[in-house]
Amino acid sequence: MSQKDVRAVWRRADAVCFDVDSTVCKDEGIDELAKFCNVGLEVSELTKKAMGGNMSFREALSQRLDIIKPSRQQMVDFIGHRKPRLSDGIVELVSLLKERGCAVYLVSGGFISVITEAAKLLSIPPGNIFCNRLKFYYSGEYAGFDVDQPTSDSGGKTKVVKMIKEKFGHKQLVMVGDGATDMETCPPADAFIGYGGNVVRESVKEKASWFITDFQELIGELKSATNVNTDNLLNGVH
Repeated sequence: MSQKDVRAVWRRADAVCFDVDSTVCKDEGIDELAKFCNVGLEVSELTKKAMGGNMSFREALSQRLDIIKPSRQQMVDFIGHRKPRLSDGIVELVSLLKERGCAVYLVSGGFISVITEAAKLLSIPPGNIFCNRLKFYYSGEYAGFDVDQPTSDSGGKTKVVKMIKEKFGHKQLVMVGDGATDMETCPPADAFIGYGGNVVRESVKEKASWFITDFQELIGELKSATNVNTDNLLNGVH
């Protein structure tokens, strides 16, 4: 698919799925959690391998969480201490998509307790969030993660996108993200847009037909399409 084709799908999309870490938000949530738990360096190296497609996502997730071993209380403290750092332009972009009647979803390998905070800032309902869930023992100690969540493994985002299209009947769905797990969702996504505004994954930059570093590019494309449609109506073109 050419960049021209991707732009065309973007202009008429009735659903957009956004990755969260390093896309909707400026940082990787699991890396920030690791820093909070004083094991940041070890975990960030594994994150790079996972996002570059050099190891399975589940393997990387399991290894990183085994290093962090976050307790329930640590998660509560982390969320209270760290407010979501939204990427520049994402609030305007999501608002514009909603104004156009486009459904917006968050599809992430991150954790529900963290992602919910970002979703609130964007007024995205809980039912439109698909991500991972941590498990804890009764004592509150870390007990693993829910492997039944499709986003906990490689190919999981693809399964979620397919489910979203089938369940809600979307005709033109676009995936926007920075990583290899985002890029592999197309198909069933009708188009993929690579995002490098926070970090550039070289494999994604090379393979994505449309790679952007600023959400204003997407905003501008939508506004341009709106202006063309308005002009056509004023001129009697249908």
